[in-house]
Amino acid sequence: MEKLLVKVQNLSAGFFSTIVLKEINLEIPAHKVVALIGPSGCGKSTFLRCLNRMHEEVPGAEVKGQILLEDQNIYDKFIDPVLVRRKVGMVFQKPNPFPGLSIFDNVAVGLKLMGVKKKVLYERVETSLKQAALWDEVKDILKRQGTSLSGGQQQRLCIARALAINPSVVLMDEPTSALDPISTSRIENLIRRLKEQVTVIIVTHNMQQASRISDKTAFLLSGELVEYEKTSKIFTNPSERKTEAYITGRFG
Repeated sequence: MEKLLVKVQNLSAGFFSTIVLKEINLEIPAHKVVALIGPSGCGKSTFLRCLNRMHEEVPGAEVKGQILLEDQNIYDKFIDPVLVRRKVGMVFQKPNPFPGLSIFDNVAVGLKLMGVKKKVLYERVETSLKQAALWDEVKDILKRQGTSLSGGQQQRLCIARALAINPSVVLMDEPTSALDPISTSRIENLIRRLKEQVTVIIVTHNMQQASRISDKTAFLLSGELVEYEKTSKIFTNPSERKTEAYITGRFG
């Protein structure tokens, strides 16, 4: 039986009077890759940002409902958002290594904030870079600035930075959209391996990518969850006509 990691209950979100997400309910099992698909403006990125409480950082943002992470509602008043973000890491669309920091320090920055001692810092950085399939390429240039790497390497560096603090979930918002096909393939292979350690939730506009790397797929349209099923079913025998129309390119 699958272990349930995240349970979203009646989640609605928006800005001021504008509703972006409407009563979303879904469950995400541990050690799976879940893809979020849907046309631009359907609420995918907002949903992702609600999962680690980044949405509320935007002026006028509103969130209603519950998100349970390991049976704990992350929106309870006594929960520190910073602690939530340690458990739920984020990788953005555009690689964003911290400027002025070395490759090593880009990965170590979160660990240092957590007070990890120097004697284990190097080990944790090395492990994270290996998990991100970057260690062999950078092990001899760790003092070089992170921004000196190629785009694909920078994105893997950002993934290593997210993994360094041992999250339960890693969120990825179109992590390969700015990358070439070879770099995209490396990231996809990495994501498939990562689910052994973490749960990955990825936003993608690439239907082929969603079908290649995800175990489950959620289709969002106009802020509503139209369908959420095993990826194989979504792409071969969807239950909803709107889902079939979207994945075959007839709208959206």
